[in-house]
Amino acid sequence: MPRETTTWPLDPHTQGKHLVLQYYMEAWLPIMTTWNGRVLFIDAFAGPGEYSGCEPGSPLVALRAFTEHSARKRMKGNINYLFIEKDPNRCGHLRDVLRNFEPEIPENCRFQVFNSTFDETLTDVLDRIDEQNKRLAPSFVMIDPFGVSGTPMKTIGRILSNPKSEVYVSFMFNHINRFKEHPNFERHLDELFGCAEWRHGLEITNSVERKDFFFGLYKRQLKSAGAKQVLHFELYEGQRLVYAIFFGTQNLEGCDKMKQAIWKVAPFGDYRFHGGQNSQLTFGTELLDFSPLEKALHEEFGPKGWTRIEDMTRFVKSDATEYHSGHLKLKTLNPMEKRGEVEARQGSRKRPGTYPDGTELRFVN
Repeated sequence: MPRETTTWPLDPHTQGKHLVLQYYMEAWLPIMTTWNGRVLFIDAFAGPGEYSGCEPGSPLVALRAFTEHSARKRMKGNINYLFIEKDPNRCGHLRDVLRNFEPEIPENCRFQVFNSTFDETLTDVLDRIDEQNKRLAPSFVMIDPFGVSGTPMKTIGRILSNPKSEVYVSFMFNHINRFKEHPNFERHLDELFGCAEWRHGLEITNSVERKDFFFGLYKRQLKSAGAKQVLHFELYEGQRLVYAIFFGTQNLEGCDKMKQAIWKVAPFGDYRFHGGQNSQLTFGTELLDFSPLEKALHEEFGPKGWTRIEDMTRFVKSDATEYHSGHLKLKTLNPMEKRGEVEARQGSRKRPGTYPDGTELRFVN
């Protein structure tokens, strides 16, 4: 439900979103500011900037990922932060928080605060860009609403039509059931999904199948909107689903970096992230069983015969798996080769169990 006060206590589950954001920004910023003269971070539902216990909100988490980065002095590109908050009291509080933080901000970092909505602000920004026949600067857009309204797929599609833009969306699945009594229920969900197909999900009685239907539809719609790679992972408190996060990007490296970020988030309290494709996969724990990745690799490349390691790496980086590139060689291929399930042409490698570029592998049987 929407908050009634300017600030509120920090919900324990919010820590998960903030950790993923922090870890991803720490990886994203050096890459993007090295290869682009200007990049954008957009917090579409920025809130008041802090919680009632003075814990930092997402604007400060994102800013500190830059100001406190160990490589900040080597980041020469300009980064602009756009913070959007429609509630005037929260927006005023956010401006006060940022004003206090401003002395820590270097010259190549700027921020703007908009007392508006995500849809209105981005529509205005994108309209002006279209009028100038330009493209949106490389952008990371965080979309973290309280419910399921105000985040139209049409606007997300306009963001993703720019080739270096990414979206990080909190999907509040439980709000769909609660929202059914709202007078504008159907209109809001038509906008959320960008289609009317979501109505079929209301007929599904099994809760797991209904969730999978809605999440599968949203992933397909993000891809139709322009995302080449779409990840989704789910936060649980015990057995209760709290929310899901969807990440859409055009870039294979961005997809891999986001997976690396989520794998860093260890379970906290009763909360833990699970894979969207494999609910048995718990992120942030020491993983000993890589058999799902072994199976996925065998299914993808087994029929193809000799395959270059570069092709396998691209596959693992993509949204086809929930593992990241760091899991491929030492954790997966090396044990498979030792068991005789994979064989490799020596190529340029100097010893068994290593897989430099150009190595070719094939699955046995």
